[in-house]
Amino acid sequence: MLFNKERRIQYLGFNDFWFTVIGILILSLITDYLFNNSFARHSFGIATLNWSASLFFTIIDWFIIRSIMIFLRKKYPDFQDDKKRIVIFFLAIISTILFVDFVGGFLLTKIFNLFGMNSSHTTQLKILIPIILITIMTMAIYEAVYYYIRLKKSIKEEEQAKRVIVQTQLDALRNQAQPHFLFNSLNTLRDIIDQNSKEDAKEFVDKLSDVYRFILQSGNVNLTSLREELRFAKAYIHIQSERFGDNLKLNWHIPKTALDAMIAPMSLQLLLENAIKHNVISKRKPLVIHVEAKDHQLIVQNKIELKSTKIPSTKVGLKNIQKRYALISNKSPEIKNDGNQFTVSLPLLKITDQNKNYASTDY
Repeated sequence: MLFNKERRIQYLGFNDFWFTVIGILILSLITDYLFNNSFARHSFGIATLNWSASLFFTIIDWFIIRSIMIFLRKKYPDFQDDKKRIVIFFLAIISTILFVDFVGGFLLTKIFNLFGMNSSHTTQLKILIPIILITIMTMAIYEAVYYYIRLKKSIKEEEQAKRVIVQTQLDALRNQAQPHFLFNSLNTLRDIIDQNSKEDAKEFVDKLSDVYRFILQSGNVNLTSLREELRFAKAYIHIQSERFGDNLKLNWHIPKTALDAMIAPMSLQLLLENAIKHNVISKRKPLVIHVEAKDHQLIVQNKIELKSTKIPSTKVGLKNIQKRYALISNKSPEIKNDGNQFTVSLPLLKITDQNKNYASTDY
């Protein structure tokens, strides 16, 4: 991995090639100075040989510690695990240096003796302690860069998540506040007042109020329960049913066990709205929408009967839902269009399914 720039950046946050090379050289010189001070006490040849031994120890230490650091970052990637990871890493640095010094010193002694050179090696804690401290300070540079990169990424993702939530809320308000929606709703209300009881008119106004209330409240949360989302969707469908009558039919198949599952706010309503917006709704061709919860998914399906005159898309809907799920969790909506049936499957989530950075963006 030392010679693979992309992988170095992926696991370490920066290209550490020259940092590694220079760091090893400096640490090897410091190690040689603390153990032997070779270049002051011996000839250049002997000093270089002694320094080579220090260089060997330093290279082994560096790459073992570096590998442990990468392993711990993969195992404990979240901010809340930082304390645990750093404590384990600190202990690993000490253990590695002691182990390499003992084993490496033993092997070097045997090698020198084979060539008829008198050599011995003993582990000296008073010398190893400064080396451990210097190594920890060097690895702290890795940690500082790693923390900065993650913090920067976390802030970026959090701001992106908040923008998506706010944009969703604004888009939903914009859609429901469009002149045609208000015009149709007010005309429907007038017809109800003229033809139906006062109670029917009051119920219609209550449902209209519920729609706007949910839109305003949904901007403050990342996830909502399926129970709340269904209440909102049914209020929206009640308004549309007053307009389309029996030509708009909803088949709900939602078991009670699924009601506490979580879903992205307004995602179901946006799917229902798209179906109503783009398909023919008439006595000859009624629009039937099936909404079913099974296998940890909310499945929305309808037969495709596209209108001859297409309504310009506001790009609210599928892309918005896909983007929100990508930010919320690792689970994505499934979209199928076989030319006859249009089906969208939304993952039903738990609070624990949220990505760590996104989970803190309720505001």
